[in-house]
Amino acid sequence: EPLVESGGGSVQAGGSLRLSCASAEVSDVHWIECIAWFRQIPGNRRELVASIYIENSLTWYHWSVKGRFTISQDKSRKSVVLQMNNLKAEDTAMYSCAAGGGGCYDSFDLYKRWGQGIQVTVSP
Repeated sequence: EPLVESGGGSVQAGGSLRLSCASAEVSDVHWIECIAWFRQIPGNRRELVASIYIENSLTWYHWSVKGRFTISQDKSRKSVVLQMNNLKAEDTAMYSCAAGGGGCYDSFDLYKRWGQGIQVTVSP
């Protein structure tokens, strides 16, 4: 089963959006060590935006989103949230979350389970 993503949509520059990523598989909670958010613009390679280790909540951010995006766990809903503030037109992309069991990687293909992607559009 793919990961379930929600949130996203269209907003003007300077606005905020909140993305959520969760697994529908209850057994996933036992092996998932890292949840990451990637984004991709058509014609470009997919890039890692942010990641979080589930055990200790250690986070990593792409330099372009530091200070604007926050990745965190919502343990009550067993999901990971990407809060995106002060959005810019260059943040427009298809965002996908990924779950991994061996650590946080910058390559989408090294993860074990993925979401189907959710569009974020920021108008100037």
